[in-house]
Amino acid sequence: MMEAAVKTKPDFVALYGHFDTLKKRVSGLEAEIKKAITPDALAEIPSFYRLMVGTGTHAGWQRIAFFLPYVKHKEGADSIGKQLAKGGVSEMRLFQVIRSDSPNDIIQLRRLVQQIEPALDWRSFGATIFYWDYSNPEKGIDQKQNKRRILEDYFLASDKK
Repeated sequence: MMEAAVKTKPDFVALYGHFDTLKKRVSGLEAEIKKAITPDALAEIPSFYRLMVGTGTHAGWQRIAFFLPYVKHKEGADSIGKQLAKGGVSEMRLFQVIRSDSPNDIIQLRRLVQQIEPALDWRSFGATIFYWDYSNPEKGIDQKQNKRRILEDYFLASDKK
């Protein structure tokens, strides 16, 4: 009798911890990942495969690795949208991310992240990036959902200033 495959949620905090440990042990790992100009470019970088052993290498994981060197983990931290607002990122720059298509949207978001150097909760931020372009019309999920959430959090945080 075959057992049904159990689907587990990706553990982005564990991956961040693995990255943090590995970058101290493997010379140049973080620098190699930082050199990638797009998430797809990680497929040609040996450090990406060292990092992802036992995880996966599809587009969602490439996007996660693309941000690992720039986002620290802090449990319960404000969302990326709120931190972009608090960090002084202009509306115009955020709208460039929102209106862009892949991979430019992710590249521009990483530039904003580099600017504000956030500490985010990798549980929520990881899910946002991992499922960035996920779409399931049957469940009412469209691929722009994550962009909208960032935009909403940005403006709700801006209104409180």
